[in-house]
Amino acid sequence: METTAPAIAELGLVLLVAAGAGWVARRLGLPAVVGYLAVGLAISPFTPGYIADRHQLQLFADLGVVLLLFEVGIEVDLGRLRREHGPLLWLAPLQLIASTVVVGVAALILGLPPFGAAIVGLGVAMSSSVVIVNITRSRRRTTDPATDRALLGWSVLQDVGGVLLAVAVLTAGGVSDRPLPLAVAGLVGALAIVLAAALLVPFVLRRLRADHDLFLIVSVASGLAVAAVASIAGGIPMALAAFAAGLAITESPDAAEARRRLLPFRDLLAVLFFVVIGSLIDPGILGDAAPWLAFFLVAVIVAKVGLVYVLATVTRMEARPGQLAIGLGQIGEFSFVLASVAAAQGAIDRQVYVALLAAVVVTILGSTILVRLAGTRPMGDSGLPEAA
Repeated sequence: METTAPAIAELGLVLLVAAGAGWVARRLGLPAVVGYLAVGLAISPFTPGYIADRHQLQLFADLGVVLLLFEVGIEVDLGRLRREHGPLLWLAPLQLIASTVVVGVAALILGLPPFGAAIVGLGVAMSSSVVIVNITRSRRRTTDPATDRALLGWSVLQDVGGVLLAVAVLTAGGVSDRPLPLAVAGLVGALAIVLAAALLVPFVLRRLRADHDLFLIVSVASGLAVAAVASIAGGIPMALAAFAAGLAITESPDAAEARRRLLPFRDLLAVLFFVVIGSLIDPGILGDAAPWLAFFLVAVIVAKVGLVYVLATVTRMEARPGQLAIGLGQIGEFSFVLASVAAAQGAIDRQVYVALLAAVVVTILGSTILVRLAGTRPMGDSGLPEAA
């Protein structure tokens, strides 16, 4: 008789090991995400020892990233951003577009096809919402409240602008293999689905607020269902559709409550998402991928960290420019989604894909450590540590 016990046992074991690795990472002063990535590398088919069922993990990881970006979309409050950080409304999009163009052109010169170069450029331009939230809420953080708000606001606007650019790039790249008129019609249909959800979901949640179990079920189910249907209609990745769905209902008075109840599920499944990223890294081809890894790291430092620092300094933002730039200096979950699409389409080869995944690990580790160190010494007017 067939049983699912082994699969469930494996899933439980992976989560327990990931929890232990996250605990160790935090005791070493590192983010828990580093522990999750390490577990993924340890159980991957590219390293000796135990090999987990990646397809099973991938399913839960896909659920995790959908709920993650749905929750991030709910968290967006453009009205508050306009009131508290007016310059961010044009600084973050400017950085996103400039970084995408600079890195994309460089990747094109290095031999990537136009679609692959555009995806790589956009991937490098965007930061990790999960990492930035952890930076601003960590007990070891050295950022001040103004810098925390700037980090969160900049990240949110990157996500909003990134979704719009991603839809344009994916449509132009012919990812869905649909004729242009049909692709445009699909996007319009996806937008109509999201707008309908913005009207219907808050109406339902408002009437279920006293029923905690039903409120939770509808919150989770609406995020998954709207993302799936909009993704099928629009021919865009589910994660991008999920973000748009969350963004659409953010103005609802019940959105904050829905977000609060989604957090435990998001956090649990996000662990598996980072484990899967680690399991996709093939150390055997890292040597061949080293030039691309170096390119991605230089691109992050020059075209994102450097650019953010200059923009924040010139406009005299109410934040520490150095910590703001370093805090945004990583490649994150949106970039993984986009790179996976590009790899599936053959727009980037295995070496570029593995190099980008490795850059996710290195930049997450670097930004979370350096952003703390940047605030452990007195800050000068530039936002960088003063010389001893």
